[in-house]
Amino acid sequence: MPDHGSMASERLLRICFVCSGNICRSPMAEVVLRGLADDAGLGRHFEIDSAGTGDWHVGERADRRALAVLSRAGFDGSAHRARQFDPRWFLRRDMVIALDRGHLRTLRSWVASDAERDRIQLLRSFDLSVGADTPPSELDVPDPYYDGADAFGNALDLITAACAGLLATTRPRLDGRPVRAV
Repeated sequence: MPDHGSMASERLLRICFVCSGNICRSPMAEVVLRGLADDAGLGRHFEIDSAGTGDWHVGERADRRALAVLSRAGFDGSAHRARQFDPRWFLRRDMVIALDRGHLRTLRSWVASDAERDRIQLLRSFDLSVGADTPPSELDVPDPYYDGADAFGNALDLITAACAGLLATTRPRLDGRPVRAV
């Protein structure tokens, strides 16, 4: 007999993280959220993936610097292969999470309906340390690609904080209540 009292015994939340080329920020977010969900015993309730707005890295592994910073934090991103976001995926994902405002604009330009537009959110909008008075420019996870290891560490810190908030705010969704960014 199914356990109807357990949280979201039948719900699956499908989330796709999107950045530019799908080799730095979005795969880091994918790996981090999956790890946090697994650590919280909620991994079975999520289908998590990532993609890029552009196609120039399709099929490539995540950037070696992203893999290194993930590894130092206890995450394994070695299975990742870059791909480009397909607008048909809006219908197959509950949430499409942009890593910066440029990705947000691009994704919004690809939607075919308000329902699809409502699925798109900015990752740092889930960061519980971000206040309502935070300037929009500070909601971006800066692209570390052209910078050094410190930039990848900073990106991972921002991603981890936002993914922790995302996980906390998606728990109600697993029970059937709508999710809102904080």
